[in-house]
Amino acid sequence: MTDKITDIVIEKIDSIAYGYVFTASDFPVDVTKQKSVNKVLENLTKAGKIRRLSKGRYYKTKRTEFGELLPDSYQIVKDLLIENNKQIGYVTGYQIFNELGLTTQVSAILQIGTIKDKKSTKRSYYRIKFVKQWNTITKENIPLLQLLDCLRFFKNIPDTMPKESCQRLLYLLSELNDCQRNKIKKLAIKYTPQAIALLGAMLETLNPNEDVEILKKSLNFQTFYDLSIPQDILPTQKKWNIR
Repeated sequence: MTDKITDIVIEKIDSIAYGYVFTASDFPVDVTKQKSVNKVLENLTKAGKIRRLSKGRYYKTKRTEFGELLPDSYQIVKDLLIENNKQIGYVTGYQIFNELGLTTQVSAILQIGTIKDKKSTKRSYYRIKFVKQWNTITKENIPLLQLLDCLRFFKNIPDTMPKESCQRLLYLLSELNDCQRNKIKKLAIKYTPQAIALLGAMLETLNPNEDVEILKKSLNFQTFYDLSIPQDILPTQKKWNIR
C-alpha cells in the first residue's frame, strides 16, 4: 500500500508546476491515508526532491544559473488569503508598492491585509506581517483597498520621493471609473485620517467638482499631515491640511 501511495504522490508531483505550493490534501488519496502521504512527502523532502515551505506545505523547486527559484508571493501566502472559499486577506504593503509602480525595491517582507489580528510569521526567507483591515474584504474591493493602503502608508514607500509617489497615485486614481471612485470614498471612511485627507486632495486635484463631502465630514481639521508633496503636484493639499 505504501509503495502504491508513493507512486501516486510522485506522479502527482511530476504534474505540478514548479513553485506551486501544495499540501497532503492535494493528492488523490483517501483521507484515511493522509498520514502515509505526509510520510512520503517528508521522505521526498529529505531526498531533496521537494522543499518544505512551512508545516505541511511543500513546493517543487527549479534550479537556475542564479540559484533555486522560490514560489511567488501569492503561492507563499495563498492559504492566508482564502479560508473555506471565503476571502479573508489580501497582499498589500511593499509587494503592492512594487506592483503598482511606486517603487522598484523588492522586499523580503510580505504584508497581508486582514480583519483578524495575527502575529508575524516566517516562511522561507520571507517575513509575513499582518495589517489590520476594518472593511469587509471581497475580491472586488481588494484593488481599492490596496490603493488606500498606499495612501495610509505613503511615508513608508521605499526608494522614492513624495513627488513621484503622488504623481503615480494620481494616475492610478484617474484610472478608476465612477463606480470605483464612489466605492473607494466609502471604504476610505474606515481608514486613517491621513489616508482620507490624501484621497480627498487627490480626487479634487483630478476633478475640482468631485463630491468629497463624505471624506471632509470624517476629518478633524485641527490635524495636519506632513508629507512633503510639492504644491504644484497636489495643489489642493492645503484644503486638506497636508503640508
